[in-house]
Amino acid sequence: MRFNGKIALITAAANGIGRATAAIMAREGATVVCVDNHPERLDAAVKALGDHAHGRLCDALDQGQVDAVVAGVVQEFGRIDILVNAVGGSTIIAKPSATVEEHSLDDWQRVIRFNLDGTFLFTHAVVPIMKGQKSGKIVNLASIAGRGMSIASGSAYAAAKGGVIAFTRKLSFELGPFGININAIAPSLTLTERIRPHWNQRSPEAQTAQVEATPLRRVAEASDQAKVICFLASSDADFVTGLTIDVTGGQSG
Repeated sequence: MRFNGKIALITAAANGIGRATAAIMAREGATVVCVDNHPERLDAAVKALGDHAHGRLCDALDQGQVDAVVAGVVQEFGRIDILVNAVGGSTIIAKPSATVEEHSLDDWQRVIRFNLDGTFLFTHAVVPIMKGQKSGKIVNLASIAGRGMSIASGSAYAAAKGGVIAFTRKLSFELGPFGININAIAPSLTLTERIRPHWNQRSPEAQTAQVEATPLRRVAEASDQAKVICFLASSDADFVTGLTIDVTGGQSG
């Protein structure tokens, strides 16, 4: 029970990687606070996760809402031991794989904001709590796109996830002296509820090419990413900070 007695705050926890992470942590003893902006999905996730889960409706891009959620969690549970910043993605614009000349400024700004602002705001709100505790684990979601390793991703998404990687590394120096570890994962294509419809629209040949480009010969599921997040959030990673782990099945591009 790696998370016995821990209070874990997980954003975008109603589905996908966030929900898979919440399921593991709840099963291993954590009190999990699931944050999402979709009430029906959030309620369903909390019910499925059981007595160890609590829901908080919140727009992760709204500072007032973020600060209120964090303050409420501390008031109710007394501390926050783990923060998982799972808000992000590229499918909020019509053509996520757009070339640079196809991107509008609005598309660019929406993708950058969606992937960076929520990560910043929740980190900004939680860090003073963790500093006071002299302990804490933060795990961010980047992407192999942030390393320039995804042909299918657009430049806005690559820039945003590159920002997550740099943000994580920089904060390791700021937060390490206070006993706070901050790390990230960089997933390859992962078949979450949001991504699976796009995968299903690919031709059989395109799907086969993706699988054959991956040494482990399959596409990731949300649980594959969640397992690595949970490692980084556990005491097993007490001497790991500032790192972004590629969770790609060996894919190098």
